[in-house]
Amino acid sequence: MARIAGVDLPNKPVRIALTYIYGIGHTSADDICRRAAVEPSRRVNELAAEDLNELRSVLENDYKVEGRLRTEVNLNIKRLMDIGCNRGLRHRRGLPVRGQRTRTNARTRKGKRKTVAGKKK
Repeated sequence: MARIAGVDLPNKPVRIALTYIYGIGHTSADDICRRAAVEPSRRVNELAAEDLNELRSVLENDYKVEGRLRTEVNLNIKRLMDIGCNRGLRHRRGLPVRGQRTRTNARTRKGKRKTVAGKKK
């Protein structure tokens, strides 16, 4: 099992296995394979050590992945909260940030429903 950027890649085609790394999607995986001169349809366990080293060097030099990317995203969110903009306030309150409705839905952000006692008439 190959290990790149601290992630164990499964024995799948390289273009699919690279998407297991945080920050790498299908388009980026194809681009990385092209830059590293690795056939995207080859399986990970078929790759030679030189191919793996080439993939590692392309990732290290040209992409922010895993820990560096997570840190940058968290710092961006913290900056929004510190300056007190609307997006930062929504993050702070645990509400949807991008304009979605909250009267119904939004359960992923808001969490499990909290039942409120009915008002007597």
